[in-house]
Amino acid sequence: MRRGVYTLALYAAAPLAWLWMARRARRAGGDWGIFSAARFGRADSAAPAPFARPPVWVHAVSLGETRAAQPLVQALLERGLPVLLTHTTATGRAEGARLFPAAIAAGQLRQTWLPYDFPGAARGFLARYAPRCGLLIEREVWPNLLAQARRLGVPMALVSARFSASSLRQAAWLGRALREALVGLDAVLAQTPEDARRLEQAGARAVQVTGNLKFDLVLPPDQVQAGQAWRRALGRPVVAVASTREGEEAMFAPAMRARAGGGRPVLYLLIPRHPQRFDEADAQLRAAGLVHVRRSRAAAPDQALPPVAGEVDAVLGDTLGEMAFYYAAADVAIVAGSFAPLGGQNLIEACAAGVPVVVGPHTDNFKQAAEDAIAAGA
Repeated sequence: MRRGVYTLALYAAAPLAWLWMARRARRAGGDWGIFSAARFGRADSAAPAPFARPPVWVHAVSLGETRAAQPLVQALLERGLPVLLTHTTATGRAEGARLFPAAIAAGQLRQTWLPYDFPGAARGFLARYAPRCGLLIEREVWPNLLAQARRLGVPMALVSARFSASSLRQAAWLGRALREALVGLDAVLAQTPEDARRLEQAGARAVQVTGNLKFDLVLPPDQVQAGQAWRRALGRPVVAVASTREGEEAMFAPAMRARAGGGRPVLYLLIPRHPQRFDEADAQLRAAGLVHVRRSRAAAPDQALPPVAGEVDAVLGDTLGEMAFYYAAADVAIVAGSFAPLGGQNLIEACAAGVPVVVGPHTDNFKQAAEDAIAAGA
């Protein structure tokens, strides 16, 4: 597929895509960032002003990528560089605001939305912010955005790049449009040799294996200590079922109910991957007959979670930014996204918390990390 055909297909599909995203936005409580002028490459009252000098642009699409980018962004800030941090999802943007409040307050870091991959939107975004370079986290390869960056002389790199077998199949379908985008990258820093091989097959050049940025993350010590203290105060086994995605709560809830009660009942921490699904997960726990509390209602966000009563079977982790607490509070962590064919979720945080980790058979997105963890006896 040539880039022109790709662009025409993008314009044709846009109305249906916006309808789908509007439904998701409504479920998420009214996040209408999908329709902001910034997504079309235009400035509005909510768009951050350009920097006095060219910023380093870092794009982290959502929550996980924003967390992964934290050590990289922090290193740039410590060098005194201005940083433009873009996102596609509201959860990614909220996490960026939570991670870098001081830099945002000082005007050294600014956040905005990544524009849709229309040529005019990409051109308007790049012309407005004039970044000195762009660092795309993990998989964000957009043909028109990269074509406009080449045209305007903005060096671009794909950082902590991962490229699964399914990504390679998608690349074959997109054909020339994606190949040209990959060829146009000035640097590709892959997570693993397998990722590097697939990226080269898809057309990338200048590929190096530098590892996964997520291994550079340091868990917040206050959350780790609070989680460990909470577990000790409970006096009962705690199992975290983390990063569940659609359909997985229905798998886990009956098993959790079967283990409820008894002489020393297990307490489950159920943490859905996406905040728009918190209510759905709540309904699944209720349907299974599990006595549960929601983290957001048990204590204020800035207050420690009090030990729950003995008759409580589960805590629904319906907050953002507390994953280190949940993992540190657990005796065992089940990392979901891997029990349905969804590619798996990040197990590195759980391993960093020092708890035994259980994953399902579908770990394509974190294949090397899963294999290394199993080999290490994690």
